[in-house]
Amino acid sequence: MTTKLLRAASLACLLVCARANAGDYPFQNPSLPAAERISNILSLMTVDEKIAALSTDTSVRRLGIPSFGSSEGIHGVVKRGNEKKGLAAITTTQFPQPPGMGETWNPSLVRMAGEIQGTEARYITQNDQYNQPSLMLWGPQSDLARDPRWGRTEEVYSEDPFLAGTMATAFIKGLQGDDPKYWRSGALLKHFLANSNENGRGNSSSDFDQRLFWEYYAMPFRMGFEDGGARALMASYNAWNGVPMAVNPIINSLVIDTWGAEVISGDGGAVGNLVKLYHRYPDHKTAVVAAFKAGINQYLDKFQDEMKQAVAEGMVSEAELGTALRRKFQVIIRLGLIDPPEGNPYASVKDGAEPWLSERHRAQSLQVALESAVLLKNARNTLPLNRSKLKSIAVIGPLADGVHWDWYGGHPPYAVTPLDGIKVAAGAGVKIQFAADNADGAAVKAARNADVAIVVVGNDPTCGPNMANDWTDAGTKPCADPGDGREGRDRETLALKQEELVKLVHAANPRTVMVLVSSFPYTINWSQQHVPAILHLAHSSQDEGTAIGRVLFGDFNPGGHLISTWPSSMSQLPPMMDYDIRHGHTYMYFKGKPLYAFGHGLSYTSFKYANLRTSSPALAAGGTVTVDVDVTNTGRREGDSVVQLYVSYPASKVARPKQALAGFERVRLPAGATRTVHIPLKASQLAYWDTASGAPVVESGPVKLSIGASSADIKLTGKVAVQ
Repeated sequence: MTTKLLRAASLACLLVCARANAGDYPFQNPSLPAAERISNILSLMTVDEKIAALSTDTSVRRLGIPSFGSSEGIHGVVKRGNEKKGLAAITTTQFPQPPGMGETWNPSLVRMAGEIQGTEARYITQNDQYNQPSLMLWGPQSDLARDPRWGRTEEVYSEDPFLAGTMATAFIKGLQGDDPKYWRSGALLKHFLANSNENGRGNSSSDFDQRLFWEYYAMPFRMGFEDGGARALMASYNAWNGVPMAVNPIINSLVIDTWGAEVISGDGGAVGNLVKLYHRYPDHKTAVVAAFKAGINQYLDKFQDEMKQAVAEGMVSEAELGTALRRKFQVIIRLGLIDPPEGNPYASVKDGAEPWLSERHRAQSLQVALESAVLLKNARNTLPLNRSKLKSIAVIGPLADGVHWDWYGGHPPYAVTPLDGIKVAAGAGVKIQFAADNADGAAVKAARNADVAIVVVGNDPTCGPNMANDWTDAGTKPCADPGDGREGRDRETLALKQEELVKLVHAANPRTVMVLVSSFPYTINWSQQHVPAILHLAHSSQDEGTAIGRVLFGDFNPGGHLISTWPSSMSQLPPMMDYDIRHGHTYMYFKGKPLYAFGHGLSYTSFKYANLRTSSPALAAGGTVTVDVDVTNTGRREGDSVVQLYVSYPASKVARPKQALAGFERVRLPAGATRTVHIPLKASQLAYWDTASGAPVVESGPVKLSIGASSADIKLTGKVAVQ
């Protein structure tokens, strides 16, 4: 019998045979309250079984209870395979990195991506061919892109907390579904809290006050729990104001007691860091217990022997184990893993062809890629290209003939490179020349002999092919290109080394288009000044090349907008470890003129904004108003406008941001059409955190409303009075 068949038989026994042998237990009765069912499970478990369930394997095989399992999942289910465990790699739909999903400014589309990912996780868990429990997906990444030097900027939606929280909420709702009783899959938010430096992250401290905690760093997590219905998160490596997050009291007092979290996971190695790097505890056992007492009920470190010893010594009681697992087993109930399949709409996601091969999943993947494209510059209407007027195109650059995968990406069922996407979009009548670089003058020669040159440049998300072997106690080894970054390594510069290739190509052919595929901002000042057109996309979409080709030739009108501030110089940034964003981090406090502002994005058409108004001139402290604006497509082709609402506080008694995003909507308009966009604005969004009372305060007085195409391109202003 093959390994795959043995695994299937084992699972069948786990789900069927064990239940028959165990008899009828109360926990098997879906009509009983969840608390009663969980109490019954705990009463039947041994101490060793309870300790084992504090891992990512939540099964209790003796009782026929399966594990909900786990998988990385910030832009696709990750199943790379494991030879030692006899697990083959599984292909799954791979969406753009989270910055790319953020750049769609389309929460409905991001929610659909979450739904697709959750469906594929269900299929992998329940299909007889795979049988790999994967229903707790580690995502969305809900940290903030506070600083463009951060090596993991590629994992998050935005520098803005409202935009990041909105996208995280949408993704969570997609993952977990909208059934009133059951979850499609579970979302585990990463990494709580204020984790935006890689160098020294194992014992660094992110220092800032309570106001920034509530108004900035915690907002996406709070929105994910309160608005999205999440019930799980992972504590980060770093400390907040000197207290490591793995043992920070805020986990119990806020995340568990207020937000209702059920699974609190430590990060890989975080418990060991409490001894090795923080020197906070004398040994690993003491650190394991401290993390447990702080609320951790899922370990990614070695812990079982230490926990058994702690229980034997009376450091941890069996009742405390039960309390920790009572929360965790709520997820088993929510996923319907011990219920009959009848009534659970997700139990049937196991039959038929692999969903990642379906037309629906492919179409949604392509749509996310298309809507993520950001047109940074388009002088003299260089784009879109007219294929009927072109005889030859030079496609140049180290990123042109490949799709680069990141550390948290899986294996796609297919991948379209920029070169292939451009070939298809150009059509058979256009000759395509390719040069990866300028070795032996290849790039210059190709550009000189073409009607137009498309140069595809950017970063390598893993800084080379050996990231798995590049780890040290201090993170990962430095990247060969100091402008690159990755998990474990922050960027040393924001300069794009490959801009030198762009200069050579442009000198050979002034009709040059730059396609920048990158995980983070670059200070491409020369290109912005000289290159006629610049298009930006994030990495790791299986449809990257198709999206690039269709946008370049006008088959899709780009409507994405940037989710972070692109500085013109690294000197505009405060010190990397200054977590007080008021000193110049993010568009809310940025000093100087950026290269590209937060929210920037162009289109092949033009839009007019008019008639800003509110549903009421006053906003009650607990109320909501609707901000309305008329948007007209004044150009000659259909396009998407991203209407952005910013607020500011001209008469505030406390220091507030220069402006802050409070609402947005992406709207598609045919040429000449006008539509009224309605953006809700809650008074609670306008609150600041009052440190004296320890509560949010909605301040009376005027609030300035600004409608713009970016944070620096404000079209209309108005006001509303908060009472």
